[in-house]
Amino acid sequence: MTKTETDVYDELTGADHASETEARNGLRHMLSLSMTKIADGLIDPKLVLSWLAGNLGVPAAITGLFVPIREAGALLPQIILAGRVEAMTHRKWAWVIGSAGQGLMSALIAVSALFLTGWAAGLAIAGALAVLALSRALCSVSYKDILGKTIPKQRRGAVTGVAGSSASLAVLAFAALLIFGIGQEKGPVVIAIFVAAALWIGAATVFSTLNEKPSRVEDNSPAIDLTPLKQDKKFRRFIYTRGALTVTALAPPYFVMLGDGQSALQGLGALLLASAAASFVSSYIWGRLADQSSRWVLALSGFVAAAFMALAVALDLMGLVGPVWVVPLVLFGLMVAYQGVRQGRSTYLVDMAPEDARSSYAALANTLIGSLLLIVGAVGGALAFVGPQAALAGFAVLSLLGGVLALGLDEVETE
Repeated sequence: MTKTETDVYDELTGADHASETEARNGLRHMLSLSMTKIADGLIDPKLVLSWLAGNLGVPAAITGLFVPIREAGALLPQIILAGRVEAMTHRKWAWVIGSAGQGLMSALIAVSALFLTGWAAGLAIAGALAVLALSRALCSVSYKDILGKTIPKQRRGAVTGVAGSSASLAVLAFAALLIFGIGQEKGPVVIAIFVAAALWIGAATVFSTLNEKPSRVEDNSPAIDLTPLKQDKKFRRFIYTRGALTVTALAPPYFVMLGDGQSALQGLGALLLASAAASFVSSYIWGRLADQSSRWVLALSGFVAAAFMALAVALDLMGLVGPVWVVPLVLFGLMVAYQGVRQGRSTYLVDMAPEDARSSYAALANTLIGSLLLIVGAVGGALAFVGPQAALAGFAVLSLLGGVLALGLDEVETE
C-alpha cells in the first residue's frame, strides 16, 4: 500500500490523522529546513570558511571577523526587519527571499575562492558573508511566525527536529570525506560551498509552495517595537534564560585549544563529525520533548552543557586530554546540549508569543541575543588570555545559571 503525504507526516511527527494541508505544509517545512541546515554545515564559518581562508592566504585579522559577521549579522538587524515582515500578507516570501539570498552569496564566496587570494579573497568573502547574514536574518525573523501559522502546537518541535537529524547525515558524510583526506585541497571544499548555494536556492523553491493563509497587516505598527520587553514578564525571563545559554554556541572553539592544541579536533573533519553526529542523534528527540515541555528542554540542556564544559576543564587540568578520542567525546556531549538549547528556545518562543506578534517577539529576542553574543564573546576572549580553561569555566557557570532560569519559565505547550 502506497503511503500518502499525510501518512508520512503522521509517522514523523506522531500526529493522529493530521489534515492534508497540515501534512503538505509539514513535509515542505522539513524538506526546506533540511536543505538549509545541510547548507549551513557545508559553509560553517567557524570551521569550513576559516580553513578555506587559511588555504587562500587570507590574513588572520580578516578571518577572525567571519564568525562575528555571521552570528551577530544574522541577529542584530531583525528588530528592523520585523516591521517589514509584518507588513506582508504572505510572509513565506520573506523566507524565500532570504534563502535565495544566502544561496547567491554562497555562490559568490565559492567564485571568490576560485579566483582570488590574500586580502582580496578575505574582503570578498567577508562582504558576501555579511549579505548572507542579513539574508539569514530575514529568514529567521519570518520563520517562527510562518511555523506558528502553518503547524499546530505539539507538532512544531517534531517538524524542526526531523529536519535537524536528517540534515546532519549529509554533514556527517562531508566530515567523513574530510577525515579521510578528500578535503586536503581547496577544490572539494569549494565544490561543497557551491552545493550549499544550490541547496539554499532549492529550499527557497520548495518553501514557495507552502500553503499560508493571509496575515492581518498592521499599518501603524512601529518599526522598532520594544513593547514585549517592557510589558511581558514571561518574555523578559525567556531573554535572560536564552542569554545565559548563548555560551553553548560560543564554547566549541575553546575545546580545540585544550591540551595545547594537540587533540584530534585540529582536523576540520573531526570537529564537523562531532557536531553533526550530535545533531543526528539528538535533534529529533529534543524536538519531540520540546513539544511536551520546551521549558524542561532548556533547563536540561543548560545543565548538561555546564557538566560537559566542567568535565573538559577537569580533564585538561588533570592532563587526560591526550588520547585522540577524549576531547571529541566531550565535545559531542556539549553539542547534544547545544541542539537542545536550539530546539527548546525556538519551540518556546513560538508557543509563548501572541499569534499576531510572533515576528516582533522573534526579532526583538534575536536582536537582544545578538548583542549579548558580542558581549559574552568578548568576555570569553578576555578569559582566554588566562587560558581556554578559564573561558570554559566561566561559560559553565553561565550555562548552569541558564538552566536554573529555565526552571522558572512558565509552561507554554499546555496553555
